[in-house]
Amino acid sequence: MLAGVFEGEGKLSIKEVPDPKITKPDEVLVKVELAGICGTDVHILEVPPGHPATAGTILGHEYVGTVIDKGVDVKTVNIGDRVVVDPNLTCGICRYCRRGLPNMCENFTTLGIYLNGGFAPYNVAPAKALYKISKDVPLERSALAEPLSCVANAIRKINLQVGDNVVLIGAGPMGLLFLLMIKAQGVGKTIVIEPTPFRAKIAKDLGADIVLNPKEVKIKEAIMDLTELGADIVIDAVGSQFATALDLVKRNGTVLLFGMNENALPQIKQFSITRYELKILGSYISWFSFPQTVAILESGNVPVEKLVTHKLPLEKLQEGIEIMKRGEGIKILINP
Repeated sequence: MLAGVFEGEGKLSIKEVPDPKITKPDEVLVKVELAGICGTDVHILEVPPGHPATAGTILGHEYVGTVIDKGVDVKTVNIGDRVVVDPNLTCGICRYCRRGLPNMCENFTTLGIYLNGGFAPYNVAPAKALYKISKDVPLERSALAEPLSCVANAIRKINLQVGDNVVLIGAGPMGLLFLLMIKAQGVGKTIVIEPTPFRAKIAKDLGADIVLNPKEVKIKEAIMDLTELGADIVIDAVGSQFATALDLVKRNGTVLLFGMNENALPQIKQFSITRYELKILGSYISWFSFPQTVAILESGNVPVEKLVTHKLPLEKLQEGIEIMKRGEGIKILINP
């Protein structure tokens, strides 16, 4: 079969590889129907790499497909079921897993990063990674299950209240998923900070009340004018805006740090966190949030498919990566 294979620093190949086969009793063979390009895929292919991955691995950790075969011990899915995939495989026995914190697993690995993933027509995954989803859900919506599960996990932590004013820094794919989820929960003003006109327009089209360009306005003054006290909640979906978030949140408000950038080292004024009793939260991948995510996708109340700007064949995977690098797409789906 043809697959998108990470070949080492900065190199992606579209090449023939052997068809995968079930070798363990708990494995499932999935026919991949759509796979999304993630910002992590872009970082893996940077030079030097912005995220580690295993050379020789088929990339793609956001995917949906249909079960076409299964091992003898698999009871949770049947042949013909449509499934979405939680690519983060945890050990279940380390000190964190035993404390109910699988997203902190000391031994976890990931399909599509360290193990073969969804940029191929077929994939073998352990049954525990698969969640059934109705075939009535459009494929374009189902394909966003993995990133939405990460956002759903984060949303549960911030205790959103009706009428809260929320500032969202960054209108990339994850930031826009936050926007859709926040709007679905009846908050007050949703204010998006985004310098890129393309992304800013999409944020406005998806329901942001106000979109501010930090290159054109004084952000803190604008936020104070719009909210009087500052934002109840500030979400950094970029990964480098901690200092800005502290500047925009009201006293006793909440800052959620979601985006990831290992090289970001912002100077912060710790005194402000203590003096104004700010709540600082981090959120990493999903945490028992896939069942909730499937329910959200099946309800249709959060139209995540509106984020899809491109659908490309596998042969154009590299083109999709380049579109993401240039910031000219939001969610790009690959049909293998």
